[in-house]
Amino acid sequence: MPHSVDTVVFDIGNVLIHWDPRLLYRDIFGNDEEADRFLAEVCTHDWNLQQDLGRTFKDAIAERLALFPDHAEPIRAWDSRWHDMVPSAIDGTVTLLEELKSAGVPLYAITNFSGEKFAECQERFPFLANSFRDIVVSAHERCVKPDRRIYDILFERNPLDPAQTIFIDDSLPNVEGARAAGMEAVHFTGPEALRQHLQGLGFPV
Repeated sequence: MPHSVDTVVFDIGNVLIHWDPRLLYRDIFGNDEEADRFLAEVCTHDWNLQQDLGRTFKDAIAERLALFPDHAEPIRAWDSRWHDMVPSAIDGTVTLLEELKSAGVPLYAITNFSGEKFAECQERFPFLANSFRDIVVSAHERCVKPDRRIYDILFERNPLDPAQTIFIDDSLPNVEGARAAGMEAVHFTGPEALRQHLQGLGFPV
């Protein structure tokens, strides 16, 4: 018999809060083509991942400025205007979070996030600070999803059974990583589909 799932573990970026660097760089460059080129060649996914692994924004910006001095203003904007990439919470998911919390469901989070910016987001979005019993932040642990280690950290720190947890993430590789760690996992495509999935598992939402 499979275990019943009674604990919910959330990803944060693009599950509970919107995050899209193109929003900032479309504004800076005035068109999609230049914004996409900048994100592909200058402030790249792999470069940003190093902040999720614990590199400070100060060091990250200095490293890019040394390599791309002609792009100084948009590089600095990655730090100074970072919150322009995060326009709002995803209200439907936040509503689900609040319903689960009100019902006493144990809530946790595992997120790939800069330590600095996550602290700022917890101030900006109070539900990130007061909803979870524990949050595994990649920058604090120096490892990122879908590395098996980051999921294991949650279970080393908390008296949880992976088989009784459901993990929610917008990234399919991260969902597959959670499943490999023994968790139930669902690929987030939107709040309503998530609500239906949670209802199907018996959660009071």
